[in-house]
Amino acid sequence: MVKKLSESILDKFSIDFLRNQVLKNAYGNDDTVIAKLDPRILFVWYLFFALVPWFSGNVIFLLGCFAIVTVTTLMARVAGLVIVLFALGVFSQTGYLFIVSLLFGGDASTVLPLLILTLKVATVSLASITVFSGLDPDRLSNGLMWFGCPEKLSFSISYAYRMLPMLMEEFQNVLLSYRLRGSAPETETFFGKVRYLIYQVRVIMQSFYPLMLNTAKRSRTTVEALEIKGYRYAAVNKEVKKMKLESLKVTYNDLLFLALSFLWISIIVFISTLI
Repeated sequence: MVKKLSESILDKFSIDFLRNQVLKNAYGNDDTVIAKLDPRILFVWYLFFALVPWFSGNVIFLLGCFAIVTVTTLMARVAGLVIVLFALGVFSQTGYLFIVSLLFGGDASTVLPLLILTLKVATVSLASITVFSGLDPDRLSNGLMWFGCPEKLSFSISYAYRMLPMLMEEFQNVLLSYRLRGSAPETETFFGKVRYLIYQVRVIMQSFYPLMLNTAKRSRTTVEALEIKGYRYAAVNKEVKKMKLESLKVTYNDLLFLALSFLWISIIVFISTLI
């Protein structure tokens, strides 16, 4: 049974699975509640949950902040791979610090400071995941442009999102070319699986340079096409910028989202002051 489970996990954990998860996280959340909100409202909301938790050491307040960003992350329908990486990154680091503190003379009293640190990092991380996974590239770029970010910066972020499908496709092509020219180890035995894992890691490392080179060539073609269409002039033209930002409108749902968030934080602050 354990063997079948491991084989099932290895079959699902493939390049196609990783590509689908990345693309789903970047482009597959257009119909969520978070994606329909105004990006300016989301940026204001994000600034609060990205800065305020660092200035508080109250466990109840941090738990309340963590609860609301967890709900918004679920509302944004973030890809499962991102959630798994988040959990491994945050909680494994905390566990590592706890073990190190015990080895150097610490005791159970270190749990509370580590819990506070974990809640702060987790809250900020989930708030970032909610905003940057719940917005499509165009709305994210327009929101940054409205706040006065340079046009090149906002366009670069939007362009990076649009490069993801090209990057994943190119990586798969390079990876398949290496596999066709090589011979993968057998995976019948345990040591064979270990050798196959080492082989996969080596192929991925060898694919990095051709991936960057081929992506740079294709990016140059895209940049030349943008230059021909007058991108530099449009980026600094006030009329074009005004036309791009006309799609940003604060609706009733945006105000309701802010009001509910403010109400929840007010309740948490009131409870923390009583306790």
